[in-house]
Amino acid sequence: MSASININDSVLNKAYRGKAPGPPVFATKLEEREFLKFRLAQALRIFGNRGYDEGVAGHITVRDPIRPDCFWVNPFGLHFKLIQPSDLLLVDHAGTILPESGQRDGPFRLLNTAAFMIHSAIHAARPDVLCAAHSHSPYGKAFSALGRTLDPISQDACAFHGDHVLYTQYNGIVLDEAEGAAITAALGPAKAAILQNHGLLVATGTIEGTLHFYIAFERACQVQLLADTAAAGYKGDKGHDGKTVPINDAQAKETARIVGSEQAGWFSGCMEFMVLEREEGVKFEYKE
Repeated sequence: MSASININDSVLNKAYRGKAPGPPVFATKLEEREFLKFRLAQALRIFGNRGYDEGVAGHITVRDPIRPDCFWVNPFGLHFKLIQPSDLLLVDHAGTILPESGQRDGPFRLLNTAAFMIHSAIHAARPDVLCAAHSHSPYGKAFSALGRTLDPISQDACAFHGDHVLYTQYNGIVLDEAEGAAITAALGPAKAAILQNHGLLVATGTIEGTLHFYIAFERACQVQLLADTAAAGYKGDKGHDGKTVPINDAQAKETARIVGSEQAGWFSGCMEFMVLEREEGVKFEYKE
């Protein structure tokens, strides 16, 4: 059921040659919904496997293809590693858990208020965003305390060059609409944000892209912390100024155009799902 498409030759023809696999196509919107739920549950389990959990904190959402003014989200209080499609909640922009969620009662039909406030604002303001992810992953959380954005100190970090922001106003747990709106306004058209003293946020047009760029964002924070620490240790050694050496702006922009594109994010993210499917032995079953 997957289409064979050319992934944006004008941008990626130096990296990918010929035809590459493309996103799946669906016979009906209902099948698309079932796939997105399956994929979202997978993404949450990948987050859990990578240690991006912190108690009840963290959430990933996906816009519903049948009701695009609503989105699916993980329930409050269920560990990332345990989440299955049947556990997901469909909510509207008033925060109502809708009947399509399936499960009618039980301990895990709870909506995380912070998830709703942040993600409802993003999905409302950004029709280009299918999937948004936020968590308190260790290196992102540590880097967020520095009150700065990432430098283009590696090819991988260039994926975020000119495409991530710093939200500086930590106002406690996000429990009201104004804070969600402020985060969304700060994010603007970018795909990623560092929430100061809080964690990371990524929003793109595919689940695979959001997963890939979240992992890449977390790793970029880790590498920046390591590189800055190492550079500081060389200060004064043979004239070293104790700072990392960034990629020049022109090359950083060109690299970002390739490794930071939606197509590259989707293509790279697919590999994480391949690994999970091999480990779990479960794939989505398309209807004939």
